[in-house]
Amino acid sequence: MSESIPQFYKRIQRCDPQLGTTYSKERPYFNVLSRQCNFGTVQFSYRDFYKVTLIIGVGKLYYADKWILVNRPAMLFSNPLVPYAWESISEEQKGMFCIFNEQFVQSEEKNSSLANSPLFKVTGDKVFFLDNTQITKVLDIYTKMQEENQSDYVNKHDVLRCYLHLLIHTALKMQESNKYESHPNASQRITELFTELLDRQFPVDYPHSVLSLRTPADYANRLSIHVNHLNKVVKDTTGKTTSTMIAERIIKECTQYLLHSNFSISEIAYSLGFENIAYFSKFYRKHTGKSPSEIREQQLFDLCK
Repeated sequence: MSESIPQFYKRIQRCDPQLGTTYSKERPYFNVLSRQCNFGTVQFSYRDFYKVTLIIGVGKLYYADKWILVNRPAMLFSNPLVPYAWESISEEQKGMFCIFNEQFVQSEEKNSSLANSPLFKVTGDKVFFLDNTQITKVLDIYTKMQEENQSDYVNKHDVLRCYLHLLIHTALKMQESNKYESHPNASQRITELFTELLDRQFPVDYPHSVLSLRTPADYANRLSIHVNHLNKVVKDTTGKTTSTMIAERIIKECTQYLLHSNFSISEIAYSLGFENIAYFSKFYRKHTGKSPSEIREQQLFDLCK
């Protein structure tokens, strides 16, 4: 289960007055705070929010199939698709962080030059080490974030996004190859990331969105690995091909729609990325032995019994 923003505040024993008792993932949320990390380890898990952290203190970051020693000031980017844990080594842990939800992130940001940034990519560098000049610049951005977040300006979220973009581009400009250690079960972790990414595509929020990741290449691109490597580790780990796992998940979602929604078969097909209803019906029959209309007719028959 993913940690939510209210659960995060409870864990760190801090509160946000603007959060109140009516926090909703459907509304944009953003906050910026000083970092006060307790000595110890934060549990390895997913979070359902984004976080950009300035780390001042020594520790180990575990994420996906890697871990890295953070032994000097650094920026850390985390997103809902990548589980991670932080193990404090030094007693002094300082810095700043901003935290925000999916609704704060505008859809065009994921399709722009920021799509390949450390904030949205599932794999790739998440930690960026800073020199003294860069620390000063990053701290200045966080300070301006705090000031703007406390203002009454009606469009302050737009301004905060600009500051967030500055943090991202600061990291991109100093990107270098960090020294990561691979987990002994790297294939298992990649498979877990693929499975998590697959599961997070559902349920599809039709008609507001449609299924966008439908092929092994789509997932490999999002995971920043070669499609052949993804196919190999998934097959070695699960005994199934990547295509089979994607198809099974689409079939599962389709069946749920047929049995428990009022969407027409053509709407279900479109929501799952099929523009041709004939191909959709053929795809469904191939994997289930029945057509979508037969499943729905059987459901209606059972209800009338």
